[in-house]
Amino acid sequence: MTTRRNCLAIALTLSVAPALALAAEKAPEKDRASILAMAGDYRVHFDMRETVPFVADYKPLEEKHSGGYEAVRVVEDRGDFISLQHLLVVDDDGKPMIVKHWRQDWTYQPAKVLTYETANRWVLKDVPAEARRGAWSQTVWQTDDSPRYGGVGKWVYEGGVASWQSDRTLRPLARRDAVRKPVYAWYAGVNRHALTPDGWVHEQDNAKLGLKDGKPVTYVHEVVLNTYSKSDKFQVKAADDYWNATKGYWAEVRTAWDRAIDKDRGVTVTEEAQNGSIVGPKLMGLADEIAEGKTAPAAAIAEARTLIAGPAKARPLASLK
Repeated sequence: MTTRRNCLAIALTLSVAPALALAAEKAPEKDRASILAMAGDYRVHFDMRETVPFVADYKPLEEKHSGGYEAVRVVEDRGDFISLQHLLVVDDDGKPMIVKHWRQDWTYQPAKVLTYETANRWVLKDVPAEARRGAWSQTVWQTDDSPRYGGVGKWVYEGGVASWQSDRTLRPLARRDAVRKPVYAWYAGVNRHALTPDGWVHEQDNAKLGLKDGKPVTYVHEVVLNTYSKSDKFQVKAADDYWNATKGYWAEVRTAWDRAIDKDRGVTVTEEAQNGSIVGPKLMGLADEIAEGKTAPAAAIAEARTLIAGPAKARPLASLK
């Protein structure tokens, strides 16, 4: 006769078996190669355009164009996890100035993904087994390694194109919009990456939303096309010198953010229009001081940990959902 304990053991085995099977699967090399192909040196063009308004009295804002050069480096590759750091190289009166730009982390068949939930708040969201099978999450981080958005999707190979597309994800306003003080307050967007013969493209389809009469309303749609074309026409060495000098510091910053997020299954970070997170300027400044030899890495790391462990708490606002 089967005992109650045996029944419970069988039920537990059946419930965890799919998750264990997923965990045992190796990331497809074709997908890994597609992600790693985004590393390199690029001329970048950013094209952002509001298109169709959905509120009668709303007039689309003027389109935004910018560009520059970026070095994209592999920070970590564990097989089922790949981290890519973008380093923006700006000409400053003939001298290269390095701006640590965004970071993208890729996880194969993720059990959870960090997502934007409401103003100043990100949460770890469980990914059902059926949704993560064969899929990758992409988590995007801001210049100071604080969170921005995360989504889940699959790499597909159709028509000779390698591409990945996320589910519809919430994300906070980018600086390009936040500084213009628009009526909307967040985005709901689909994120796509596709390889090209000369590099890759990052596309976004965004609905720009805000609260009107206490309810979420779509004000306008936006299309974003960020083009990365291979280039050696900039001082790549300056980017690598900066990264070699500061990568130990930034590794500790990433660890500190991860700890803060794991502690509460999410994190609250107050944002400001000009800089993203309010701790961003200080965290970025500490890295600059290390690169310039003005601050010892150990002292900068200790200060960064304190900043991240106790960011200013944001006042709860209406849910974006």
